[in-house]
Amino acid sequence: MIAIIGATGTIGNALVERLIKLGVPARALSRNPEKLHAKIKELGGSNIEAVMADASDLSSLYRAFTGTDQLFLAMSNSPQQIEMETSIIHIAIQAGIKHIVKISSPAFEERSPVAVAGWHEKIEKVLAESGLTYTVLRPYAFMQNLLRLIPTVTTQSMFFGSMGNSSCNFIDCRDIADVAAEVLTNRETAGQIYTLTGSETFSYPQIADKLSILLDRTIRYINLEPEVQRNNLIELAQMPPWLADHVVEIQMMATVVPERPTDTVKRLLGRDPRTLDAFLQENLQH
Repeated sequence: MIAIIGATGTIGNALVERLIKLGVPARALSRNPEKLHAKIKELGGSNIEAVMADASDLSSLYRAFTGTDQLFLAMSNSPQQIEMETSIIHIAIQAGIKHIVKISSPAFEERSPVAVAGWHEKIEKVLAESGLTYTVLRPYAFMQNLLRLIPTVTTQSMFFGSMGNSSCNFIDCRDIADVAAEVLTNRETAGQIYTLTGSETFSYPQIADKLSILLDRTIRYINLEPEVQRNNLIELAQMPPWLADHVVEIQMMATVVPERPTDTVKRLLGRDPRTLDAFLQENLQH
C-alpha cells in the first residue's frame, strides 16, 4: 500500500490518476479528504482511499501511515520544509514504511546557490541516514509553471524574467508522476537518485517565439535585472519574499550553470517525455 502526501498538488494529482489506471492500491492523505474522495470517485478510483491527515499533526500522519509500506512525499516548498519533511520521515519510520519516494530539486550548486535546493539537500541527507530504501526525484522546471505567464501574455503580449538567452530544462509534471509510479511499483528501479528533464532545453526568447506562432501575434520576452524581477514578483505578483528570491535564484542559476536534458524519463518509462510544443498547444485556450 502506498501513502501519498501531496495528492492534491500538480504532481500528486497526476500520480493518483496514474495509480488509478494501474489499479495499484494507495492511500491519499489530505486535510480535506471529502473533496479528494469525490475527485477520486469521479475518476473511477476504487483502489485509492482518501484519508484525513495534516502534516503539522504527527499523530494523524501516524494513523494514516499505519498499514502502508511506501510513501510518496511531495510538499510545496516553504521555509518550514526541512522541519516538516524531517518529521514526516521520522513518523514514517515509526509507522513501518520501508520505502520513500521524495520529490526534491536539482542538486545544490555552490556556483549559483538556490536556497530551496539547499533545503532539499538537507532533507535528502536525513533520508540517507534513515536506514530506509529511498528514491529521490530531482525534476527541473515544471512546464505547468509556465501557466503563470498567462496574465501578462494575455494583457500585454509579453512576459518577464531574468534568464537572458540561457536555456532551461523543462519537464511536464505528468512525466514526473509517471516516473514516481514506476519507482513505486518496480523494485528494480527504486533506491536511486534521478534527475528528470524533458528531451530539449529552451530559452525564454524561444518560448516567446513559440507563443507568437501559436497565438498568431507577437509575444515578447522582456529580460529584467534580478533585483527588478524580484521586486515585481513581490509587488505585482504578490509573492512572499522567500518565493520571489527562489524564482530569481533558479533563473540566475540557468545563466551560470548550463542545463542539458537527461534521458532518464525515456530509460525508466520506455518512451520519450512529453514535449513543450505539445504542452503549449494543449493549454492554448487558458
